Amino acid sequence: MDLTEHDVVALGDTGASAVVVVGGRRPPAVEAVLRAHLADSADVPADDIELDHGCAECGARHGSPTVVYPTTAAGGRWYADAGIAGIVVVAAVGTRHPLGVGLEPATIASAPLVDEAALHPEERERLADLDPVARPLVRAQLWARKSALLRAVGHVGVIEPALLAVSDPVHDDGIGRITRTLPEFGSRWDRVRLHDVAVPGRVAASVAVLPRD
Repeated sequence: MDLTEHDVVALGDTGASAVVVVGGRRPPAVEAVLRAHLADSADVPADDIELDHGCAECGARHGSPTVVYPTTAAGGRWYADAGIAGIVVVAAVGTRHPLGVGLEPATIASAPLVDEAALHPEERERLADLDPVARPLVRAQLWARKSALLRAVGHVGVIEPALLAVSDPVHDDGIGRITRTLPEFGSRWDRVRLHDVAVPGRVAASVAVLPRD
């Protein structure tokens, strides 16, 4: 896959980058986009890339994949992930931080039971104060951030998303933080960053970037 016509977005000073690919009548293949972005970033052929989608702890297919090949020039590892919503694919790669990608379509219909399960009470209060027209996309952005975070963290116990709160996308300039944390995220939660990625249509996208151990 040729990504030369697609803009690569730097994710702040993390050293990671993301690319957005929008399909036509058929959505692009998530794995193909991820491989193409990683190949361009690492300067290796896409066919040589090796990804392991199995969790290192339990073998299940959850969380971001492990990049088996390539490695960096110093022998370090690459981090990579991708997600899809409708015809929009976002892929992110980097060498300095574990990362995860989350996408969520903005639905117009209200779903109180879903909000109670997915959103912290503080987040629900902020949503209630918004204009009804703006509310669906902000709700989607909150959930995209949490989805990205859970993919970046990978193997953890059962997490209730409603116990976790992230900063307000309306006021944090597109770089979110955890404001109410969980024990599973340890003492480094204040260094997690959630980089929103602009995508077309009624879709929200975010890349979670974790601190290194």
